[in-house]
Amino acid sequence: MPGLLLDTLRGQSGLQRPVWLMRQAGRYLPEYRALRAEKGGFLELVHDSEAAAEVTIQPIRRFGFDGAILFSDILVIPHALGQDLAFLAGEGPHLSPRLVDAALASLTAAPERLDPIYRTVRLVREQLGPETTLLGFAGSPWTVATYMIAGEGSRDQQASRTLAYSDPGALSEILEAIVAASIEYLSGQIDAGAEAVQLFDSWAGSLAPTEFERWVIAPNAAIVAEIHRRHPGVPVIGFPKGAGEKLPAYAKETGVDALGLDETIDPLWADKALPSGLPVQGNLDPLQLLAGGAGLEAAAIRVLEAFAGRPHVFNLGHGIDKETPIAHVERLLSTVRNWRG
Repeated sequence: MPGLLLDTLRGQSGLQRPVWLMRQAGRYLPEYRALRAEKGGFLELVHDSEAAAEVTIQPIRRFGFDGAILFSDILVIPHALGQDLAFLAGEGPHLSPRLVDAALASLTAAPERLDPIYRTVRLVREQLGPETTLLGFAGSPWTVATYMIAGEGSRDQQASRTLAYSDPGALSEILEAIVAASIEYLSGQIDAGAEAVQLFDSWAGSLAPTEFERWVIAPNAAIVAEIHRRHPGVPVIGFPKGAGEKLPAYAKETGVDALGLDETIDPLWADKALPSGLPVQGNLDPLQLLAGGAGLEAAAIRVLEAFAGRPHVFNLGHGIDKETPIAHVERLLSTVRNWRG
């Protein structure tokens, strides 16, 4: 039988809300920190299937979330497309050669670099009960492209946004390669046991409306359509962080089955503006969870009440902060699970 989360992503509503948290498998957990210290670097941990499966399952074991999110990273796609990938202490991810300096055609694809991740999915699925939905994911093409072009993260995505205006053909070529690789990657996760997948678009909010249509909506729509064709019934969650008033167009034009909302979105506005019956996910501020206190329960209830009339997956508006106390997570889960609006 499908779990509560999978039922909700498929459009069913009930008295109880499913809950999982973005980045729930990670640094706020002492058991993760211990395993990371033992295994070494982040990318090494991602490619160690047994260890990555253990990290994926740790928050399920501790909290009993309704969904387990694969422990991996959005930059495994550039790595599979042929860029070198390194995570440097204190600096974050670095990709080379940067596509601001080198042509996409100069890269030699290495899809076998994704094989350990498929094995992680299989190992996790073997260990989860049927009540826990296994979520796969990939980065959305625009966000992945910003890293491939600049070679690292940036605050304003200047290199990619400039390329979009100066040489849209070059950007289109990069995005098309990412779309094709992402389809294969997500399909491989589903074949290995993922029951739903999420597209993370962390930098969607940096684009002007017409650019958003071209570089965010169109590539994501292509991925969603092909995943639906290959895997009927597998929900796709879109998470275009920072999209704001462009969310209704994203929801209608991409064809996603559920829409993740960041913490800047007024949930009352979202409930009115988004298509009726579309499942939504979110959108408690991660810093509210970090702060805890009397405001945490009230903030969670505001989100729960706002989406009382549609299928809703309780989550954060972005990833959980690494300094978040375990007790705050436990208090949040108690609030969500005991709420009956």
